[in-house]
Amino acid sequence: MTKTWEFWIDRGGTFTDVIARRPDGRLQVSKLLSTNPEHYSDAAAEAIRCCLLNETGAAIGTVRMGTTVATNALLEHAGEALAFVTTRGFADALAIGNQARPDIFALNIVKPAPLYTQVIEVVERFGADGEVIQALDTVQTRTALQAAFADGLRNLAVCLLHSYRYHEHELQIADLAREIGFKRVSVAHQLSGLQNYLQRAQTTVADAYVTPALEHYLQGFRTALASNDHQPTELLLMQSNGGMVQAAQLHGKDSVLSGPAGGVVGMAAAGKRAGLQRLIGFDMGGTSTDVSLYDHGHELTRTTEIGGQPFRRQ
Repeated sequence: MTKTWEFWIDRGGTFTDVIARRPDGRLQVSKLLSTNPEHYSDAAAEAIRCCLLNETGAAIGTVRMGTTVATNALLEHAGEALAFVTTRGFADALAIGNQARPDIFALNIVKPAPLYTQVIEVVERFGADGEVIQALDTVQTRTALQAAFADGLRNLAVCLLHSYRYHEHELQIADLAREIGFKRVSVAHQLSGLQNYLQRAQTTVADAYVTPALEHYLQGFRTALASNDHQPTELLLMQSNGGMVQAAQLHGKDSVLSGPAGGVVGMAAAGKRAGLQRLIGFDMGGTSTDVSLYDHGHELTRTTEIGGQPFRRQ
């Protein structure tokens, strides 16, 4: 029998559901509005507070959480403004995309708005074989980054041509950006090893766009816990692949399907207990609705599109 309280949390855009396992093994369920600032700063922390209200000396073990914070940031186009840094000559690569059209016969093509606010082209170029065709112009790069910073941008997505193998220039740019004061710098080769430039750039931009929202939520959750003198021994976050990871190690791009993935994993586990191996899941939330299929096993895909924005996960 565990001697600590364990909490399992599904933080959605409208409601937050919390299952607590007491030290004696009994389960306790709570459901709160995710946003209710007149009564609490964080719904998950409030549910934990209510559970432990009369439990003197109660200790919290592991807190496991799935969340749609990043999902909703994409769906609602509510991420943070960012600049996209790339090799000179590729400023419009993401705007062009792969030229796929969702409705091939449509005469009025409406493309989703880009996630980045501005593009910074830097003078640099590695060849596909690693030859330095053009060394990074650090003066030009610093000037461009300082201009973006002066415009109020604090987040960067850095993706250079052939950086999947040759990282030096990306690392130099990231160091310059942090010296200038950028809060969040998503670097392509650290997020994706793809040779495909377009998918690598899309993934990096998506990560820079949603990660600040995710970090802001987690900081608020930790602050709310601390204000109640609650300190879990471990905080694990659900990834889009259905696996758990330490909160500090979670990238925004890998959390975009965190909430839906938890639903699929839970559905499959419940189905197996009932002797069922073919299942259809329907999870209707206040912000989004998720439909899933389980057929004798999980099927993992690495590419997805949310709110018209394609990117690649783990």
